Parts: sequence; structure tokens; C-alpha cells
Amino acid sequence: MATLDDPAVKALVDAPNHAVISTVNPDGSIHSTVVWQEVVDGALHVNSAVGRRWPSNLDADPRVTVVVLARDNPYDYVEVRGTATRTDGADEQIDRLAKKYIGQDRYPFRREGEQRVRYVVTADRVRHEKQG
Repeated sequence: MATLDDPAVKALVDAPNHAVISTVNPDGSIHSTVVWQEVVDGALHVNSAVGRRWPSNLDADPRVTVVVLARDNPYDYVEVRGTATRTDGADEQIDRLAKKYIGQDRYPFRREGEQRVRYVVTADRVRHEKQG
């Protein structure tokens, strides 16, 4: 099994590669959406806003799968399965992610009154695949 510290995996998650996060809806179906991600202290972290579907799902059921895909080759990806826990530092993190993904010092899409939330994923499994 791979780890987030493996050189090829680290290269994927450290680059501005988008991720798809999948969570469990209240009716048991799966909800997937594109997110920004980063690895901090060896764990995958993601960020969103209160009121959006996937954070609400995680608050009810912490099981999660996150797939990070290479921008230039979607067949080079890392899958992280585990559980997610809310943690501090969402406002600072979204600004770091804005710098990583769009080259801006501050997140420009924040809405008035928006409350950011940050989750750390405790990995049960990390899998890296690369073709092409």
C-alpha cells in the first residue's frame, strides 16, 4: 500500500492537481464533487463552506474517498480512503489553497457571511495508480 509520503504520491498532491471527494448522502447514495486539497503533516486536508452538501455529509457520516488526479494525465492518480474530521484553520487554509491553485494570496470567491470548514482525512488506504 502506498503512503502520502511516497515520492510519486507526494508529487501528485503537492502540485495544483484537483481532487474528487466522495461522501455518503443521507439516503445512502454517493455525492462526489471537485475540491482543492493539500497534505499537512502527512495527512490530506480539504476545505469547503458550511451549508454545502459534502461537509454536511461528513458531519453525519465521516467515511470519505478522495481521488487526486494529475492535470496532464488523469490515469496518474492517488486514491485516499478513510474518515474525515473537522479541524481548525479553515480560513488560513483556503488562502493557501488559493495561492496553490490560482496564484492569488487571498481566496477571491468568498461570499459575505460564509463560514469555511476544514477536514483532515485519516487514511485507511492510500492507493497510487499510473498509466501512460
